[in-house]
Amino acid sequence: MSGAPDERDRIRAAMDRILSGHPERSNAALTVVALAIEAGVPRNALTQRHLDLKNEFCANVKERGQPTDVETRLRKQVVKLKELREKDKAELDQLRVDVEGLVRVGNQLTLENRQLREHLSASTPVIRVLPVQAPSPRPN
Repeated sequence: MSGAPDERDRIRAAMDRILSGHPERSNAALTVVALAIEAGVPRNALTQRHLDLKNEFCANVKERGQPTDVETRLRKQVVKLKELREKDKAELDQLRVDVEGLVRVGNQLTLENRQLREHLSASTPVIRVLPVQAPSPRPN
């Protein structure tokens, strides 16, 4: 399957427009997709039929030293993911501290429960009545 006879010319013209910052159809992104849109060809024309032109475009983009839009977007995503990872780490550290405290409280309550059961099962359990405190009057 071959493309239109002027396909290579359209791709080269699109490369020039994108690299000069004067696109007519695309968003001027330094990507193969934007190049295909600018040239009015399907993306697979660049990835299958005109691989040399795609590689030339990518080399020109790389020579400019500017990151591609995809690279910029991925770098932003990496920063966000690192921030989320730090938040998750802090939350996990706090949960570990909380678990240790809850285990201590659970052990203490188990011990107190055992002591109360032993005390109640004794032959003469001692029951003390605590004094009842009258509620204090509420001011109006």
